[in-house]
Parts: sequence; structure tokens; C-alpha cells
Amino acid sequence: MLDVPVGDLERAASEARGEADEPQDSRPHAVVQERAGWLLAHDNAHGGDHVADAANQVWRSERAKITGEDKAQLSIVAELAEIAGWLLFDAARPEAARAVWVESLHFARAAGDRPMQWFAMDLLAMEAVESGRAGEALTLCDEITGRGVPPRVALLTELRRSRALAAVGDRARAQQALSRARSRPEDSLHPRDPEWSWWVNDLEVTGHEAEVALLLAEPVRAVPRFERTRTLVDAINPTGRGALYYATAELDALVRLGAWQEVEEPLTRLGPILRNVASSRNRKRLRKVLRAIDRNGPAWLAGTAGDIAAS
Repeated sequence: MLDVPVGDLERAASEARGEADEPQDSRPHAVVQERAGWLLAHDNAHGGDHVADAANQVWRSERAKITGEDKAQLSIVAELAEIAGWLLFDAARPEAARAVWVESLHFARAAGDRPMQWFAMDLLAMEAVESGRAGEALTLCDEITGRGVPPRVALLTELRRSRALAAVGDRARAQQALSRARSRPEDSLHPRDPEWSWWVNDLEVTGHEAEVALLLAEPVRAVPRFERTRTLVDAINPTGRGALYYATAELDALVRLGAWQEVEEPLTRLGPILRNVASSRNRKRLRKVLRAIDRNGPAWLAGTAGDIAAS
């Protein structure tokens, strides 16, 4: 017994008391890895634009094979739908992504796969925040946290909640949600954490802190946090989709602050990233930032922004 992790013992005791469902294997299914793993790898390296339709086709093809009530098959379809939805979202097709994630949630519930349900609701909350439906995002967050979720999922839910609260100007509660999330990154590891939550780390938390500051019209607080994300993402892949997201976000914060001298360096750094990544979601945000530079920035900087926009 002394060799068993404390988290496993706690979960076993909870199950014995009838307080929790049977543990589930949350590892990605082999068929999901085989059919969609390369699509995710392409997205991380080059963005989702060119593989979104392929992912959509893969999950719809698997959905058409459903017969009876094979829960394993339903769970596979739910996971493939979550991947397809993410790539559609990255390709700036949020309505299509939302429709796929709603189906994913339906299949995950039919399969009794709680980790996939949490994932689908988290993705739906993410889309709701980005599309301006903060109330919907908060409702989804409440539904997730009301189910006794493992710590890593709870942490991510607090990040979604903080973004939704900041979007409606609730500074105090947004900061409280962030504080709860910030206190957990290293201590939240738990045997019950689903495999899909691997990417919830310091980079994710810091990025959300910065985005919340932007939503609260506090770019001076956002800039140093985005500088931190640049350091973290450069250590992973300095020219991938994540690099484009964080470079654009840092540029956005600097432009809102009017720090024109500091804008030039991240602006010129975008060139090689844009040649490598096709992510319409991030390019859409970048175009808005470039227009703001053209409208409000000094002439010497507006010329550089114009060159990047033209390319």
C-alpha cells in the first residue's frame, strides 16, 4: 500500500464511499493517434488552416461508422470531434468549431466519458469567450467545476472563468479566478488528470494573465507577462503556431500602450513566423493590430507594418 500514490488511494476511498465514478482511461485512443495525431503535429508547427478540412473529414467518417451503443467507439468519435473543432477554430471558423464541439459533448456523454466531457465544455467555453458570449462561458465553467473535477481541469476552468469575467469588466472576480489558477500549476498534478490537460502549464497561465490584463484595459500589466511568454515559447518552437499567437499578443499590448519604440522589434520578428504558419485566427488579430499601427503609430513604423500586411 505504501507504494501506491496518495491520489490513487484518495480516489479509491472516494469510490468505495460511492462518491465518485469508476476511474476511466483518459489516454488518447490508438485510433485517434493514428488518424489525427499528424494533423495536430501539423497545427503546432504550421497552423490549422490547411488541415482543418482533413480533420473534419476524419471525424465525420468515424461518426458514420457508429452502430449500436459501443461506448468505446462513441468516445473515439468525441475525441476526434474535439480535434476537428480545434483546427476549425484555429482556421477562424468558430461557428463550425462550436457545432462540432456540441456534437463532441453529446457523444462524450453518451459514452459516459467524463474527461472528454470536460474537454468539450472547456473548448466551448474558450470559443464563447472569444466570440463575446461571456455569460455562456461562465455557465459552462460552473458546470465543469460542479462535477468534482481533478485539479488540472479545475485550473484550466479558472483561466476560462477569469477571461469571461474580465470581458464583462468584473476586475475583482477575474483577478480572484487568476489567483486560484496561479496557485496551482505545479501543485495541481494528480493521478486523475486527463491526458489532454498536459499543456496546462506556466506558459498557459502567464498568457491568460496577460490577456486578462488587456481585457481590463491594463496593457502596462500585460506587456511584461507577454515578454515572459515569448521566452517560454521560444524554448519550445520559436516559429510555430504558438510563437505567432504570443508574438501577435505582445504586439497588441505594446500598441495599446503606445510604446512605439518597443513595437519595432516584435514586429520585425513576425516575418519568418508568418512564412511558416497559416493560422487565420491569429492572422485576423494581427491584421487588427497592424491597422492600429497604421492609424495611430509614427510614420516610420506604419511603413514597416504596411510591408508586413502586404506580405
